[in-house]
Amino acid sequence: MISEHKTPSGAVQAMQLSEATLARFAREVAKYPADQKQSAVMACLSIVQHEQGYVPLEAERAIADYLGMPVMAVHEVTTFYNMYNQRPVGKFKLNVCTNLPCLLRDGGKALEHLERKLGVQMGETTADGLFTLQQSECLGACADSPVMLVNDRHMCSFMSNEKLDQLVDGLKAAEGKA
Repeated sequence: MISEHKTPSGAVQAMQLSEATLARFAREVAKYPADQKQSAVMACLSIVQHEQGYVPLEAERAIADYLGMPVMAVHEVTTFYNMYNQRPVGKFKLNVCTNLPCLLRDGGKALEHLERKLGVQMGETTADGLFTLQQSECLGACADSPVMLVNDRHMCSFMSNEKLDQLVDGLKAAEGKA
């Protein structure tokens, strides 16, 4: 895990990026006109997250330096989108939609059920590091609610308590922790 390096004033320093990471950044930046390289910010954040599992503040500073943009602009992107983890998360990140349409169709109850089943509150990670439970804004599948997204990739629809139990138990079994 990368720790944040702070100066005596408390400012976060940029992390050192590997040559492989810089090469991946360069491939993304090359997709845009030279005066629009900041457009690669989301791709650069994704690269760091893929490598580190999350985007630490020092990585945001390194990306800002690389793209020639304010650190706050990078931080705004990191904090706006649910797909960027700002701290380490479990192997399985469960994002339950709690936007109004899903709430009206038991999205809140699904979140509460998972809190009880996993023994954590929303925003926490289980002690074994297997699950992180989060709420999310609209996942664009209101007609299928309650919905959730597993690891920012797999949409799960019509998530009754039984289906939630099956999902969690199946993921645990796949990891040999059932």
